Amino acid sequence: MYSMNILVSLDQNYLPQLRVLLTSLYLNHPRIHCNVYLLHREIPEEKLEDLEQGLAAFGFSLFPILVDSALFRNAPVTKQYPQEMYYRLLAAQLLPETLDRVLYLDPDILIINSLAPLWQLDLKQYLFAAAAHTGKTELANNINKVRLGTETNYYNSGVLLMNLLKCREEVVPEDIFSYVDRHAAELVMPDQDILNALYGKRILELDDSLWNYDARNYSNYLMRSLGKADRAWVMDNTAILHFCGKAKPWKPRYRQRFGLLYRHYMRLTQIFLPSGENFDNGK
Repeated sequence: MYSMNILVSLDQNYLPQLRVLLTSLYLNHPRIHCNVYLLHREIPEEKLEDLEQGLAAFGFSLFPILVDSALFRNAPVTKQYPQEMYYRLLAAQLLPETLDRVLYLDPDILIINSLAPLWQLDLKQYLFAAAAHTGKTELANNINKVRLGTETNYYNSGVLLMNLLKCREEVVPEDIFSYVDRHAAELVMPDQDILNALYGKRILELDDSLWNYDARNYSNYLMRSLGKADRAWVMDNTAILHFCGKAKPWKPRYRQRFGLLYRHYMRLTQIFLPSGENFDNGK
């Protein structure tokens, strides 16, 4: 058995989705111990204790870390993009110095196969490993490159394998705060824009079809693979299924592919990691 360090950052509204994520992680890694580091600014203590007790049954350890909300007081936030989304950028400063790597995961993710090859990936001298959702035409990717004045692909920040040793050397909080101050009005997907603008050249690119599959883009993946990456292929090969965008599979009107799979894991979560939380939070 070995351990994985998992990082999440969210407010209390996303605790039900976090439970689904962690249940899917456990069910696909029943013999791996996970240390789950939760960056937050105001989740009530009783909710954290309830989550900690539930994760103990998985053999997982929860480490909540309270973050000073003043850190990003001037950063743009919305209902879809709360302040907590920025905290991953400062993971190297916020997490214990004893950690040398951590895998950040957005809460709107399912784990459907082993993460071991990703966790054991040699990051070399890179700060991060991440995937770009280039799609069929790469139009959005190219637009973002022009918008930010970058040369690399536009990487999705929802899955980040972090080289904390290198990040402590190169990720300077003042650089991030300064960029936010200078570009706040221009940020479209704020934390993701900052990641790409400041550190795009220090990111090792991952295969998104394996490690950050955009659940909206099944047809694009199928076309790019010349028909190989059908639903059976996804179930056998994809490890991380990411429900990007505003349409979410826990909402009653979600009709896109893989929505039923998500609801299956919701049901399993009620069995393996139950709580009083519900999904009627408008997220």
